Amino acid sequence: MKRKPSDLAEKYLTQASHSLLQHHLPRIVECLKMLSDEDTWWRPHSTSNSVGNLVLHLSGNVRQWIISGLGGEPDHRERDSEFAERGPLPRRALLALLRSTVLEAGQVLKRLDAHELIRLYSVQGFRVNGLGAVAHVVEHFAYHRGQIIFITKVRLGEDLGFTHLPGEKKRGRRRRLS
Repeated sequence: MKRKPSDLAEKYLTQASHSLLQHHLPRIVECLKMLSDEDTWWRPHSTSNSVGNLVLHLSGNVRQWIISGLGGEPDHRERDSEFAERGPLPRRALLALLRSTVLEAGQVLKRLDAHELIRLYSVQGFRVNGLGAVAHVVEHFAYHRGQIIFITKVRLGEDLGFTHLPGEKKRGRRRRLS
């Protein structure tokens, strides 16, 4: 059975949205809930990023590439400030920012179609098609999610229970945001 480009576009966008909203975001949320505000801004040395910096960076990236780049909203990103921040922005504020940004991006992805995926856009000085922009955001989000998980494991010194084979019980302790 031959699929229409519109069917493929819809499936791709649905998968991208699912990856961001249902896979990556919940893991970052859990990490933020387990960390203290102090741990959220901890960095091993001055050239490293804290979890707080990574959350600000992911929010800026998703807003710039999806919400502004593909969705047409104004782009007011100040990328350098995402890394310069030293806190203490509270975890609750970081969580709210990341959640709202990813939810808004999900709405943009729902509106896109096959034509918008092949259309060229200018984002962050790059000339990319919509397909490349969406792929970049999902890949970028996954990359930094891994860093956030690693930092959380280092700070807590324990298994977070995120990875398990089907049929295995989840393990690891979950600290709740207070």
